[in-house]
Amino acid sequence: MRALHDVSFSIQQGEIVGLLGTNGAGKTTLLDLILGLTTPTSGFISVLGASPSHASKSGRIGAVMQSGGLLPEITVKETLELLGAAFPVHRPYQEIIERANLGSILSRRVGKCSGGEQQRLRFGLALLGDPEVLLLDEPTAGMDAGARRHFWEAMHEEANAGRTILLTTHYLEEADTFAQRIIMLNRGEIQADDSTEEIRNANATRTIRASFPDGIPDNLVTGSFPGVLYQEHTDTGLSITTRDSDALARYLLTETTARDITISGHSLEDSFMELSNASPDTTTP
Repeated sequence: MRALHDVSFSIQQGEIVGLLGTNGAGKTTLLDLILGLTTPTSGFISVLGASPSHASKSGRIGAVMQSGGLLPEITVKETLELLGAAFPVHRPYQEIIERANLGSILSRRVGKCSGGEQQRLRFGLALLGDPEVLLLDEPTAGMDAGARRHFWEAMHEEANAGRTILLTTHYLEEADTFAQRIIMLNRGEIQADDSTEEIRNANATRTIRASFPDGIPDNLVTGSFPGVLYQEHTDTGLSITTRDSDALARYLLTETTARDITISGHSLEDSFMELSNASPDTTTP
């Protein structure tokens, strides 16, 4: 059984790309291939003009993985110094400490750090060798809201410095906000590869919410209004997802007693759910 099939793409220097997919879609396998931890059974991978293993060993790739890679019995400070000794030249320790927000936990043993604190340490370690490419696999897993905010502020600064960034995350709002481009995997194949805005708007649906003080019109109750994809009853009325929000809004305003009408755009999460539910060889309309 192949984890990936006919996956082909290139990422330009300075691009920020979100790699999305459900569990088992092939994201971790793809990251392992890029890092040189796994060898492809067919095809080839080039990272910065070299083999993945060479790019990794030379420190040109930095990675923040979900777990592993840390020694629990030594301190955070000792961990930084241990890895720093492996690089001929590395970024200043104090710069890394500030960027990864490690100052308050430097003397703490790694095994005593929370999951979010260990992720902050992994982030610092990934930056230590001043890599050209950063791979982020669920980088904010275990972080609280404040730590997540600090992490993404730091990542924006790294991106502005011209680093190429490939990230996976289950927090789709993070990908929506941070990534310029989305590659979506489904069952080992690329389901979509486009700008974040194009992916978000791929199906051009909108959700309209309204209350009906005089009752819901029959054609909305039955879902027979043109363009309506699905709807659900709320405490005050209806929430309707439609491909033609202009026509529906016009109808509500001119032909019904609808009140409190709101229209919300298509989110990246909406597109993710629709594409994830589609077969890899099926184009979502």
